[in-house]
Amino acid sequence: MDLKLNGKVAVVTAASRGLGRAVAEAMAKEGVNLAICARKKDLLDETAKLLRNEYDVEVLPVVCDVSDSIAVDQFKEVVIKQFKTVHILFTNAGGPPSGTLENFSNEDIKSAINLNLLSTVNLVNAFLPNMKKQKWGRILASTSSNVKQLLPQFPLSNISRNSVVAYIKTLAGEVAPMNITANILAPGLFLTEPTIRDIERSAKHEGVEYSQMLNRVAGRIPVRKVGNPDDYGSLATFLASELAGYITGETILIDGGEYSSVM
Repeated sequence: MDLKLNGKVAVVTAASRGLGRAVAEAMAKEGVNLAICARKKDLLDETAKLLRNEYDVEVLPVVCDVSDSIAVDQFKEVVIKQFKTVHILFTNAGGPPSGTLENFSNEDIKSAINLNLLSTVNLVNAFLPNMKKQKWGRILASTSSNVKQLLPQFPLSNISRNSVVAYIKTLAGEVAPMNITANILAPGLFLTEPTIRDIERSAKHEGVEYSQMLNRVAGRIPVRKVGNPDDYGSLATFLASELAGYITGETILIDGGEYSSVM
């Protein structure tokens, strides 16, 4: 299937590992040129080298903290100088710490909002003008399945990530007439480094093998497996394509069927 993405330019944040890296690789497979950012230069450069060598696309790695609006503006200047425009924006940032609301200060809440919501706003403000100019764009915001099913132990994530949903859905209605879509991806459990560490920790605590604990975790998911980041990358790439032009303002779960509510 031709997704009609060859030669397009995508900005992919937090792309040095995990789901962000999977998205960058899936888009590179389709011939998308990439501007990727993360905070750790060594991992970022390693990812850029892999993508160039494997898929013969242009890759611009830039160290950037997306929660810093000045850094995002500087990132934008470098990207536009290199590629002249941007067609696809994939926003992604880490999750706030766990705990209970009564143990978090107002500053903790502000920090979580800055990490998840304001980083998304910063990036959209930076790259949306080019999408409007060319009357074509795809905005994808990565959140978590907790935007559908709140996690009691992650109140800061519940608050900040649901605010991203409200922002993107509002944005989608405003930019739709310009042939720009905006959607939210809500991943469940995937085999990324943090998940692997959590499973290893649980296995050690329970005194069982890693494989046994992995099977136990997978058994709670209807498809009986923990997600492969490649599956997430494939979904993001489809939503970025010409074929997904009638999908906008949606929160799309990719969680192996864990969330079972009808709403």
